[in-house]
Amino acid sequence: MSWYNRAGVERVMGFCTDAQYQEFMHSCPEFEHMLIRSGIALVKYWFSVSDEEQERRFQERITNPTKRWKISPMDLESRKHWGDYSRAKDEMFAVTDSKHAPWYVVNSEDKKSARLNVISHLLSLIPYKDLTPESLTLPPLHKSDYVRPPMSVQNFVPVRYNKKPKAPKTRPAAPVDASKE
Repeated sequence: MSWYNRAGVERVMGFCTDAQYQEFMHSCPEFEHMLIRSGIALVKYWFSVSDEEQERRFQERITNPTKRWKISPMDLESRKHWGDYSRAKDEMFAVTDSKHAPWYVVNSEDKKSARLNVISHLLSLIPYKDLTPESLTLPPLHKSDYVRPPMSVQNFVPVRYNKKPKAPKTRPAAPVDASKE
């Protein structure tokens, strides 16, 4: 859960009073500045997705049984307030996006790319020592005269689930026009 929910979900869905919202909007920039002055690295990311991609994800969650668990009653209700959420985000940014604590917006149309971009960006902000190990060379595998007992004398766990390797992605061959042969 995000602390910034007060300015977003709680505001839009009526889970906080106007006074609580106003207090958050007043206190948030001061609190962020206090954290930074005390030496805490504060990095804020907003994962942004287009309306079309968000709709595609909702549709997939509705139709794909393995993703159905991701839809909550709150998600269904939030669809009635789509524009309100955008307005609330923009109002929050107007107050909380500052030089000392900026928001970094992440294009998250592609989730994997978004995650990798955030990791790369975060590492560029935080000084760290490179601990990449030196490269290694594997020595040749030493073969011995030892003969292991046959597998038939061992007790194996029954195979009930077996992840089959995925076939390599290939493009379908172009259709052949039989009349030209």
